[in-house]
Amino acid sequence: MNQQGYVATPPYSQAQPGMGHSPPHYGHYGDPSHVTSPPGMMKPSGPLGTSVPSGMLPPGPLPPGPPQFGPNGAHGPGHPPQRFPGLPPVNNAAPSYASGQPLPPSSYPGPGSTSSVTQLGSQFNSMQINSYGAGMTPQSQGAPGPQSAGSFQGPPQHPQPSILQPGSQVPPPPPTAMNGPGASLMSPPTLNAQYQPPPPAGQTLGAGYPPQQGTNYAPQMGGSQLSYPGGFPGGPAQMAGPPPQLQRKLDPDSIPSPIQVIENDRATRGGQVYTTNTRGQVPPLVTTDCVIQDQGHSSPRYIRCTTYCFPCTSDMAKQAQIPLAAVIKPFADIPSNETPLYLVNHGESGPVRCNRCKAYMCPFMQFIEGGRRYQCGFCSCVNEVPPFYFQHLDHNGRRVDHYEKPELSLGSYEYVATLDYCRKNKPPNPPAFIFMIDVSYSNIKNGLVKLICEELKTVLQRLPKEEHEETSAIRVGFITYNKVLHFFNVKSNLAQPQMMVVTDVAEVFVPLLDGFLVNYQESQSVIHNLLDQIPEMFADSNENETVFVPVIQAGMEALKAAECPGKLFIFHSSLPTAEAPGKLKNRDDKKLVNTDKEKILFQPQTAVYESLAKDCVANSCSVTLFLFPSQYVDVASLGLVPLLTGGTLYKYNVFRVNLDSQQFLNDLRNDIEKKIGFDAIMRVRTSTGFRATDFFGGIFMNNTTDVEMAAIDCDKAVTVEFKHDDKLSEDAGALIQCAVLYTTISGQRRLRIHSLALNCSTQLADLYKSCETDALINFFAKSAFKAVLNQPLKVIREILVNQTAHMLACYRKHCASPSAASQLILPDSMKVLPVYMNCLLKNSVLLSRPEISPDERAYQRQLVMTMGVADTQLFFYPQLLPIHTLDVKSTLLPAAVRCSESRLSEEGIFLLANGLNMFLWLGVSSSPDLIQGIFNVPSFAHINTEMTSLPEVGSPHSQQLRMIMNNIQHKKPYSMKLIIVKQREQREMVFRQFLVEDKGLYGGPSYVDFLCCVHKEICQLLN
Repeated sequence: MNQQGYVATPPYSQAQPGMGHSPPHYGHYGDPSHVTSPPGMMKPSGPLGTSVPSGMLPPGPLPPGPPQFGPNGAHGPGHPPQRFPGLPPVNNAAPSYASGQPLPPSSYPGPGSTSSVTQLGSQFNSMQINSYGAGMTPQSQGAPGPQSAGSFQGPPQHPQPSILQPGSQVPPPPPTAMNGPGASLMSPPTLNAQYQPPPPAGQTLGAGYPPQQGTNYAPQMGGSQLSYPGGFPGGPAQMAGPPPQLQRKLDPDSIPSPIQVIENDRATRGGQVYTTNTRGQVPPLVTTDCVIQDQGHSSPRYIRCTTYCFPCTSDMAKQAQIPLAAVIKPFADIPSNETPLYLVNHGESGPVRCNRCKAYMCPFMQFIEGGRRYQCGFCSCVNEVPPFYFQHLDHNGRRVDHYEKPELSLGSYEYVATLDYCRKNKPPNPPAFIFMIDVSYSNIKNGLVKLICEELKTVLQRLPKEEHEETSAIRVGFITYNKVLHFFNVKSNLAQPQMMVVTDVAEVFVPLLDGFLVNYQESQSVIHNLLDQIPEMFADSNENETVFVPVIQAGMEALKAAECPGKLFIFHSSLPTAEAPGKLKNRDDKKLVNTDKEKILFQPQTAVYESLAKDCVANSCSVTLFLFPSQYVDVASLGLVPLLTGGTLYKYNVFRVNLDSQQFLNDLRNDIEKKIGFDAIMRVRTSTGFRATDFFGGIFMNNTTDVEMAAIDCDKAVTVEFKHDDKLSEDAGALIQCAVLYTTISGQRRLRIHSLALNCSTQLADLYKSCETDALINFFAKSAFKAVLNQPLKVIREILVNQTAHMLACYRKHCASPSAASQLILPDSMKVLPVYMNCLLKNSVLLSRPEISPDERAYQRQLVMTMGVADTQLFFYPQLLPIHTLDVKSTLLPAAVRCSESRLSEEGIFLLANGLNMFLWLGVSSSPDLIQGIFNVPSFAHINTEMTSLPEVGSPHSQQLRMIMNNIQHKKPYSMKLIIVKQREQREMVFRQFLVEDKGLYGGPSYVDFLCCVHKEICQLLN
């Protein structure tokens, strides 16, 4: 087991009073052989492991009475801690489903008499939704979802720890249109993670929930289910407890609400100017719109941290187990009302940087001796100021030109690089785009090739260019392929394009140089001629076998020969089965699921793909892949090259030109136009006392410090983990500088510098106060998704639950005021960590279920690896908006509601977005006026659920809804596919898996149950 730093050291290895032992892992995933806990280490309790020894159970609910208030550790006096009704006693959990056991049948009536398995399987196949591959056969038609009381948003939260305590009463939330009139204080909420039976017909389901005649919305579940299928060692344990009717329920409205946290931050910080002039300040949440002004620290659009206050020692870090990480998005888009990065040019002298550690000039350098020298903030080395750069100091010791030089006063800026920073010490050529189209039989027949060729005529006119340039400097080239490759000469002086065929796919070469990569403006007529001819040229081909690796090799060789960086746009649709390097076989093997060999499904089939990716990075060749699979295509293999070369993978299952083309065309346009840098090397430097140790993202690393990327665009983020190698001081803080050397679209070599300073503290409370949950989830998702390549999923899930409990137990022990063990106390900055962590654990990548195609799991894994904080936030906790409460006169988005079935209503229409798909869910009793206004049809029954875009009706509701959808889509990396879902129709099963606070469709507990499970783990640790 790796003992370096504090990766895998048990956090409580020096037995502290009152702290239990626990498996060691920390964000990383130890050694695969350590599946069972080492001797002397405690296994997780309850359904996560063996049943708890009776002596370790915390006391049951406290006697009723007034809640006790007291100052709470880290948080200022004068605010009583927020207290929630407590969690149920930890000894009443019922067993979970065993692995592979069918879920209980749904209460939805299914059409016809076919078996639910067949219906749902065919349903998923016909739906071409990004969340499912082809050929899925879930085991049941329905899945349990909790019946939770009340549909209001939970009480307003104050900046103090959340305490869940038995018997205390919750102040009613303010009444809203969605929430109904607030709960009465008379009856305290009942406490238990048992599911409430559906009410008799006509009776409401609690505050704000409309009557449901004769419908049982979801099957009733007995017992709380805390386990993931096949999840944790020791199997499910039956624990003694009172009979079901006596158990007390935990009210979902009394537990921390992500929506409330997001709304509170918007209310206090939305629409304001956030200035980055203070070290270690916590920025607004990613979900809050504000204007960011750089005043010496990099904007949170570029760098977000898991905590903005680092512990001074590695011992403190081990104790808290909070990962110290930064999510860096060096090319992030910034809104038009913020200042773009300044460009600094020192001519042949080049950038000013520290002689010892090579950090670049930034606001953390201290000028001394009248301005003749400066002390580096990163390594404390004293450097001579170059004569050309000398300037006098004012009476504060600051250079008199401080505010005139971006590198002295701003956290982010750019330098023009000198020839020393270029390959072979000569200026780079502008990049090239090569378009490579799969012209196999099925792509010609379904109209895809014609669609691509038509669209390229348009998008080629929108090639990215520098602001001051009239035309783009990017050159373009074209290749088509099936079993062989066809190169096209489109030189401007030709009357007709010329085709050259390469049949030797084992040793690919480029048959022409002159005329292959051309300027679009100069060769426009020849290129359009070619694009018109391609669909006809292959119209009679019946070749269905394709190659894949030789296609990328051909593009890479063409760029190499032209001595320029570039990007390949590959349009591909099938498993490459033709004889050639990288030939693949179908390995869609459901028998591997839930075994130790499951990790194979995430690994490429052959080593060819990784070595090809390495060659591409070495030759600055980025690959973007548009996949149109109608069956298994082995995304784990095909997607590896896009992932490691800074490209993007887009996937359109069972693509239909008449319905799905808009989503694809939006993605293609967006990808071609987005801000991008080529041939990039990134290095993250830190001040003394800590260093960058691990990097997660679509990156390639030849050594331990240089992150190499063939290209990097505005949507790609790299997550970096830091470890102590010495003590940090509270005075100096912790400094981070990210420098990216890259080539612009016009062929200029530049350096982009982002610098940020964090606080350091000897108090654990400061560390917890400065955490950012959204960044933590980004880190946990990427480290877990990296680990799936070589660790059993069971172990990874266990580690995530364990570390969640450890972080919260450490807070409880060291930062919160003493309270009964039956209370769950959460730090204010982490009060929604459990719900987000549960969403991560229920994601299809970490859930071992045969119903989910390996291609879909590999696809989602890859997407998350390159996501920034805002994208992972939306992906794991989707946005759910009530559309029926829209104020057509307002331009504001309606207030979101929690992702739970209990928030839906039969009269309602809801829009759910997760970054890949948008679902418009229609209740059976939706208002006919609203349906007419949105769909231009008279009733619910007339709505066509096959449509993938809304009709332009012209009514106020239609315009408002379309505006909302555009707002949600704006600046998102993927064009979201619209899926229309009617209540109680089969398609609703797919929609329900995104109601992440409920019990998972394929296993995984509800939020309430997971909170109980984490609470139990914490109690064990504290005992």
